[in-house]
Amino acid sequence: MLKKCLTGVPKIESAAISPATHLSNGTLFVYKGSNVSFNCSGASYPSQNLFWSFQGVSSSNDSLASGSSSWLGFRIEDIQPSSQGEYSCIIRNPLSNMTANWSTQLLVYHAPERHPECLWKIEDPSHVQFNCSWSGGYPSPSLHWGENHHGPGNEVDGSLLVAGEADSVVVSLNRSLRLDGLTLKCQGHHPALSPEKERSCSLSLKSPNPEVKPFVTVLEGSNVTLTCTEANSLPPASTTWRRTNNDAVVSGSRFILSQEGPNYQLTIVNVTKEDEGFYLCHSENLLMVQAQEVHLTVKLASSAYTGAIIGIFLAVMIVGTGIVTAKLMYASRDRICLGKILFVHKQAIFNMIKTCHITNF
Repeated sequence: MLKKCLTGVPKIESAAISPATHLSNGTLFVYKGSNVSFNCSGASYPSQNLFWSFQGVSSSNDSLASGSSSWLGFRIEDIQPSSQGEYSCIIRNPLSNMTANWSTQLLVYHAPERHPECLWKIEDPSHVQFNCSWSGGYPSPSLHWGENHHGPGNEVDGSLLVAGEADSVVVSLNRSLRLDGLTLKCQGHHPALSPEKERSCSLSLKSPNPEVKPFVTVLEGSNVTLTCTEANSLPPASTTWRRTNNDAVVSGSRFILSQEGPNYQLTIVNVTKEDEGFYLCHSENLLMVQAQEVHLTVKLASSAYTGAIIGIFLAVMIVGTGIVTAKLMYASRDRICLGKILFVHKQAIFNMIKTCHITNF
């Protein structure tokens, strides 16, 4: 009893974490990378022991510092998110083992290291969800989906579509022609970033523009491949091959559908005359539907052979005529040369007679 009377009840006189900001609920926060000081003082008679302890997600009651004086402090350089948790200053009277403590939660604010990511999810070609994701920071960022377009004078005009404080925000859009060429932009705001360092991602919407070779000719009984290229649409268009009656071509033993990157191919095996006609490359996305026609002409094998025979015959006739003409000219070469000499002589005699006639006059 006398021992208890002679010892004082321990008391925390002051405790501080700096630099730190107070939230409305009393919690403190600091920014990642800052240098943080922890100070605590207390009183107890006749002596005291002071302790700083930490309890976080991956640790429990770790002792950070201790001492027997009336003041105790330590410092964390370049504080990281792993230092987020509960900090306690404890004072203990060594004679009575009585204790007192002061505790607070310390949060470490940090922005995600990467930029926001803009993605899309196609539920059907006429309805698309755009998702803006920006995770890895604390607390959750503020995300804003908006649309930007160029107005008169090339100024940028925009309107807010959806906003929220979360690691991801989704906006859903239905088909509309006014979306063609529109840029959807997601801006991320975080308290650990200054306004000039805000980060964003964007998507520029483009309608489909399929490209085909409009006319294709093939020989009956052979194989042919029709190719449609569609690479620039966003969201990516759903591209299919169809007949003029708008029936989709189904892949099978004779009609084989394949895709190589942006190229959508339709291969027809053992082409018949019934396969002749128009084929449609049909591309559809959120903005619109576009289709390009390919006309397939099937030539009969007999007509092809007839054309080849006629071509060979004409070639032989031309070559034969050339050979006969050359032989005739070669056989008459003496007369050709003599005729030329006689003509030259006659011209010379005519010139001499003309000259004499002028002199006599």
